[in-house]
Amino acid sequence: MAAEEPNNPPQPPSSIPQYPEMILAAIEALNDKNGSNKSSISKYIESTYGDLPAAHSTLLAHHLNKMKQGGDLVMAKNNYMKPDPNAPPRRGRGRPPKPKVPLPPGTVLSPPRPRGRPPKPRDPFAPPPPPKKASTGSGKPRGRPPKKPKVGAPSPAPATGTPRPRGRPPKILQATGDEMSDQFQEWKKFVHDSGCREGQDGFPNAI
Repeated sequence: MAAEEPNNPPQPPSSIPQYPEMILAAIEALNDKNGSNKSSISKYIESTYGDLPAAHSTLLAHHLNKMKQGGDLVMAKNNYMKPDPNAPPRRGRGRPPKPKVPLPPGTVLSPPRPRGRPPKPRDPFAPPPPPKKASTGSGKPRGRPPKKPKVGAPSPAPATGTPRPRGRPPKILQATGDEMSDQFQEWKKFVHDSGCREGQDGFPNAI
């Protein structure tokens, strides 16, 4: 199993100064009013200090970011410069807190005011309020009372016979005059073929 690599970057050899010192020296030597970028700082350190570690670029970026967060350097348009000592302190986000006025010695602080509206002061000469009666209940059930039947109204007659089925009743087919005439002609032919005699009413007589 390989050994875990430490999170901290490797330290430079002891023969050269620490990176924060070299970075500040490079910015002072370059003396640019707009600041110096990472490339120009790196070139100055490489030309001034020959024995640099292999991870020089990583170490330089790490210390530049650390010095910027700590307030040792100010970054403007990708250029690093020293902070101006005469510049006003940078204002933080949000509204600044109000300065507290020091109280004179011996001042007793009052307890904090409770939330909500304070109760009205009572008149000491006013008569005491009458005691509230205990609720015994009226016995009236809750909700709407049921409707009473009207006096003199006839009561509905009880249903007799089989109940009417649900739905619309089926239509009864009625034969038309032409259909009845055709059926009557077929009946007469059947009577003639069977040898029965036809009566006066058109129906066959018994033989």
